[in-house]
Amino acid sequence: MAVIMVTGGAGFLGSHICERLLDRGDEVICVDNFFTGRKANIAHLLSHPRFELIRHDIVHPLFVEADQIYNMACPASPPHYQYNAIKTIKTSTVGMVNMLGLAKRCRARILQASTSEVYGDPEVHPQPEEYWGHVNPLGARSCYDEGKRVAESLCM
Repeated sequence: MAVIMVTGGAGFLGSHICERLLDRGDEVICVDNFFTGRKANIAHLLSHPRFELIRHDIVHPLFVEADQIYNMACPASPPHYQYNAIKTIKTSTVGMVNMLGLAKRCRARILQASTSEVYGDPEVHPQPEEYWGHVNPLGARSCYDEGKRVAESLCM
């Protein structure tokens, strides 16, 4: 049984990942600041003996022990990330730095959730992995796109 931390675990994708991990027998530490995540998404998991919820913003260091980290944390809806662009880019960048530091300390494997938005408004469909994209670093969506691009770079 692995101990897996899921950041953004109360979000749509994160909550389903938490469910699946519990179903296969893992211990799950769900971390969410509830900026966009919803407690209703994980309410049915709160009484599970292998589920732990930590209300925390990953832009601040977190000191837990985990075998794996699934970093799903970041507002992904345009109304949310445009409402607070600074919080969005900090979650992707500073949050990723903190998660990489935690992974190094715990010797944990890390999975970084990305998005096709890193390609911007692509001129090639579908986008192969080596496609660099067609991005607008100054647009209204750039806080999300560029934050995810930086997070990917940090993982390399």
